[in-house]
Amino acid sequence: MSKQNYKNHSKFVPAFHFVIVPLLLFVFIGSIVNVFHSEPANIYSASLLVALSFATLVLAFIVRGSVLKVQDRAIRAEENFRYYLAAGKQQDSRLTMSQIIALRFAGDDEYIGLSKKVVDENMSAKEIKLAIQQWKGDHHRA
Repeated sequence: MSKQNYKNHSKFVPAFHFVIVPLLLFVFIGSIVNVFHSEPANIYSASLLVALSFATLVLAFIVRGSVLKVQDRAIRAEENFRYYLAAGKQQDSRLTMSQIIALRFAGDDEYIGLSKKVVDENMSAKEIKLAIQQWKGDHHRA
C-alpha cells in the first residue's frame, strides 16, 4: 500500500462508485426510455419501473451517506480520545465535524498545535489537510 498524503487520500469504493451507481443509472435511464416506447396499455407498469429504479438509485446514495455519517461519528470519538490522551483535556468544542475529520490526518507531534491553530484561525478542512506536515494515513475509511 502506498504512503497516503493529501493528493491520494480520497477514497472510491469500486463496487459502489464503478458498478452499483452506473448500473442503477443505466436501469433508470433505460426505464425512462421504456416509458416512451411502451404501448398505451403498458404505460402504468413502465412508469412503475421508472419510480422503482429512481427510488433504488436514491436509496443507494442514502445508504452510502449513512455509512459515512456513522464513520464520521466514530472518527469524532476517536479524535476526542486521541486529543485527551495527548493533552490531558477534552478537544475544543468549537471544532466542527469537518475540522475534526481533517485533523485525523495530522501526525501525533503536530496534532495539538494544529488543533489550536485550527480553532484560532477557523481553518477549512482543505486548509487543515494542506497544513499537515506529518501525514498520518487513514486506510480504513469506508
